Amino acid sequence: MEKNDTILKPFVAENLFWIREPKQYTITDSLITIVSEPHTDLWQRTYYGFSNDNAPVLQMKTSNKFFSFTVKTSFNSSALFDQCGIAIYLDSDNWMKASIEYENEEYQRLGSVVTNNGYSDWATHDIPSSIKEMWYRLSRRGSDYYIETSPDGTTFHQMRTFHLDKGDGEISFGIYAASPVDHSFTAQFSEMEVGECKWQPWSAEDTGFKQTASKRLRVYTLHNSKKAVTAD
Repeated sequence: MEKNDTILKPFVAENLFWIREPKQYTITDSLITIVSEPHTDLWQRTYYGFSNDNAPVLQMKTSNKFFSFTVKTSFNSSALFDQCGIAIYLDSDNWMKASIEYENEEYQRLGSVVTNNGYSDWATHDIPSSIKEMWYRLSRRGSDYYIETSPDGTTFHQMRTFHLDKGDGEISFGIYAASPVDHSFTAQFSEMEVGECKWQPWSAEDTGFKQTASKRLRVYTLHNSKKAVTAD
């Protein structure tokens, strides 16, 4: 287990602060409810050419380099792009969000956006619109991060691994809710837990990748050496 210089604080009211406080919300140590506000979102520049930086984000600060944050989301979204989930918001040009975005009565998009230096990406896959709960687990190892999701809070599946250019020191992480169109919905967050990092360090020796890579390099070198001899 990695040594941390800072104590892991719980995700409770006394440790939290708002980026753009919404009009309607309640906070207890076991349940947070946010009513999203119309025309709110997080996005920067890529493809669409516009910037949206007005979604409420509830966060806590930490300098801890190795931890995991888990939360359950429950929601009654019903309008295009309604969304709620987890976030790391450093500033308007450097942040991450992971959530379910409503599309229509048939499907919605489980996905994530990572924004570095003012440009966002977007990765998604479709899930049924009947799903109204999702657990998220965010893990940190320095400036590298790992997101997992779970439909039941027990079995977690990888969503993505990513890097934040400005995510090596003190960061702020937490939850958010947004409604990009003229609509609002209620999002609930519960089972919030901050603890030891559940994302294990990667080892080339453990996976056999190093040995496989070395074999490929030898084959490549031999192949190119033969080509060089033939050419002579």
